[in-house]
Amino acid sequence: MSYADKVFVDMCRDILDNGTDTRGEKVRPHWPDGTPAYTIKKFGVVNRYDLRSEFPLITLRRTALKSAVDEVLWIWQKKSNNIKDLGSHIWDEWADPDGSIGKAYGYQMGVKHKYKEGEMDQVDRVIYDLKNNPFSRRILTNIYVHKDLHEMNLYPCAYSMTFNVTQRKGEDRLTLNGILNQRSQDVLAANNWNVAQYAMLLHMLAQVCDMEVGEFVHVIADAHIYDRHVPIIEELIGREQYPAPKVTLNPDIHDFYKFTKDDITVTDYVTGEQIKDIPIAI
Repeated sequence: MSYADKVFVDMCRDILDNGTDTRGEKVRPHWPDGTPAYTIKKFGVVNRYDLRSEFPLITLRRTALKSAVDEVLWIWQKKSNNIKDLGSHIWDEWADPDGSIGKAYGYQMGVKHKYKEGEMDQVDRVIYDLKNNPFSRRILTNIYVHKDLHEMNLYPCAYSMTFNVTQRKGEDRLTLNGILNQRSQDVLAANNWNVAQYAMLLHMLAQVCDMEVGEFVHVIADAHIYDRHVPIIEELIGREQYPAPKVTLNPDIHDFYKFTKDDITVTDYVTGEQIKDIPIAI
């Protein structure tokens, strides 16, 4: 059975059984009809995935991996904050009439900063250090920039990625590991989506830096299930689970900026029925 399924089911069960219910509290999110969107939440959820063992796609329902990767490339590769550069419509609610989401996500990745080695944006700095200073403990990105928050249409949820390189005994190639820090997550709508896209980001960076992929650690400060999602989650985590699919990346790409979502191949992906029209709090 898929390890990602086990992690997801255990996390959801813990949230539902032991979480804090925010009903009656002052909350910012609301449903499209104006009703407050309350949650059951857990603080400090930490999930670990060994990317050498299997790719972390849940089989309880299908995760659209190529669409998830399209979004992470929109942020990390295109460094865009405009939904016109994005294939999906997941950001439409937060875009202005011109398509911009403000100084958020890709905008922050594209800002150049001064270093001893010259001016680079955060993505290029990560790649530079992985290739030239792989054992540095300073290889990270951060897009939660307080001076720009007032110009962001939504504060970043997944805001920091920290990279750490190790070496396994008996291996010549180094191993790339990563930690995704997330301040908040809608577990039903976004959990495996975020896991899959940042796991693939690690695969891509490992490949272009001639490393093996290692462990992905996902840290969520506020992991929550919305009130209208509870019955959906209860049904979902009771479903049959299947073996993890096989996910491969085009081995001929060695420049991070050349990757596209079509360089990913997913085979033997057996899943439960897709859940359609999930209500999204805004």
